[in-house]
Amino acid sequence: MNRNILRIYYAATALFVSLDFGFGVNVRAAFLESAPTLRVLFYVVLFGCFALVIWRPAWTNVVGLVESVVTLAALIISMALRSMMITHDVFATGAGPVTLAEIVNFMIAGGAAYVSYTQGLKWLASRSGAD
Repeated sequence: MNRNILRIYYAATALFVSLDFGFGVNVRAAFLESAPTLRVLFYVVLFGCFALVIWRPAWTNVVGLVESVVTLAALIISMALRSMMITHDVFATGAGPVTLAEIVNFMIAGGAAYVSYTQGLKWLASRSGAD
């Protein structure tokens, strides 16, 4: 992913936070909807990533690679657990095991994390001389 695009994506964390806590629209961290403390910590880490790529622009690809691996793992585990472990609440409310917000989050955050991950791997491969 282009370094500027990744910086813009991290800067958009402010927009995601305002949508989440101001308007109740959680599209960036929906996989942490049931854990508000972890959700706040996740946003703090994303702001930290933004500060890091502004402070050390040469680290942008590495920061994006590491953050994307963590995000992808959290998304996959969260979606798998929500899909495979049906709770009593799902039957009681008639709602599905995965909400629309979680699917949108999976598509947006997962897509961006996947692109960042593949671009980070390409960047690492080009630095090591392997193609």
